[in-house]
Amino acid sequence: MTVKLKKEEKKKCIFNAPLPTRNAKGQLLFEDFPTFQPNMTPEEILQSGSFGGTYFRPIYSSVTKQNYQDVWKELPKTWIEGLDIKKQVSSAVYRPEVNKYKVKCGGSLEMWESSGWILPQDPYGWFQWYCRFYQGRRSPDDECQIGRWERCAGVKGRWRQNLITKIVRSNCTFNDPAVSPVVRQTLQHWGYQLTQEDYEKGAKKVQKK
Repeated sequence: MTVKLKKEEKKKCIFNAPLPTRNAKGQLLFEDFPTFQPNMTPEEILQSGSFGGTYFRPIYSSVTKQNYQDVWKELPKTWIEGLDIKKQVSSAVYRPEVNKYKVKCGGSLEMWESSGWILPQDPYGWFQWYCRFYQGRRSPDDECQIGRWERCAGVKGRWRQNLITKIVRSNCTFNDPAVSPVVRQTLQHWGYQLTQEDYEKGAKKVQKK
């Protein structure tokens, strides 16, 4: 993995953490961060259809004051094998039809920057952080990013429980794509796909109307 960082940033990182394992439930296990258990790898997120095909588009970062392009080239080739790079990875135009659930979701880079959620080490944001973390980089931003994941897609994550609540109240199956495709797409971007086991556990907390 090649990551361009300033010297002072690079000194705070390590790049040889072990790759995750996967348990019988499909969860990824990072031995140094046991509460971080996404069930989709970066490769699976990309191959499933995500970010409207725009994630690694050319950008100008107001955080680093630099332009970026072709950043997707740092990804392992297997992750993007078979994908149309210009349409599914680095498109300047957001295409909902590229996404697995054929819907648009997510905020703009400018919104993430203004919220203070973008650090210079990962000017593209959370998924860039996840790609690099998955491959073994560890940085001072890890706890913050994992905390964001937990609040979104973790066991008590708001979007995980939001989806479960909508499924229960619609009386549909846990994997019915017609129930809240926007939330499903959002969770996919955060490396999580609802499983039947997680649904059944979460459904116990839902009060039916």
